[in-house]
Amino acid sequence: MIMKNRFLQLACAAIITSIGFISCSKDSGTVTIITSTSVNSLNSAGSDGHFSFYSLETGQQIASSDSATAKWDIAFRSTTILINGGTSGPANGGAFVQRGVTFDTYNTISTDSTFKIDGINGVVRAIPTGSGNGWYSYNFSTDIISPIAGNILIVRTASGKYAKVEIQSYYQNAPTMPDANSVSRYYTFRYVFQANGTKTFN
Repeated sequence: MIMKNRFLQLACAAIITSIGFISCSKDSGTVTIITSTSVNSLNSAGSDGHFSFYSLETGQQIASSDSATAKWDIAFRSTTILINGGTSGPANGGAFVQRGVTFDTYNTISTDSTFKIDGINGVVRAIPTGSGNGWYSYNFSTDIISPIAGNILIVRTASGKYAKVEIQSYYQNAPTMPDANSVSRYYTFRYVFQANGTKTFN
């Protein structure tokens, strides 16, 4: 019960105390590859619940004061991820979870793929929350959140372009084997952004 309560506190935490990111990127023509990025989504209860906003197009954090603009593509708070569209933002963003694939070899978005929009047509989040529903699983025995291998996020950005995103860790410094001493709510992820608007990443 203690571990379940801790998870509920984590999922319901409410303020960004700091945001940090480190990235290594290369631009291959119109394809931008970000190979190591970290965003701190650490929150504390009893606040206004702001998210950490990030632009996949520019590879930069976006100030929370710009949350009502099209400057950001994806946002993090605890285990929740928003996309800039629908009820979460004013832009054209959408997303879905592509399951059972390899990030490096997933190069084309299928023409029959459906991009979901936060809060529209019965969808609460384009990227579902809850263990096993989207990008992560939660182990009640160890109190550890782990990205689900083979599940990647396919994102339509605020400007209507496309990116594939793989979340690699939920803990500070991305430990190989996180434990009870690991500091959580630090997203480490990599992504590929296609600047020319096509659905192909190579």
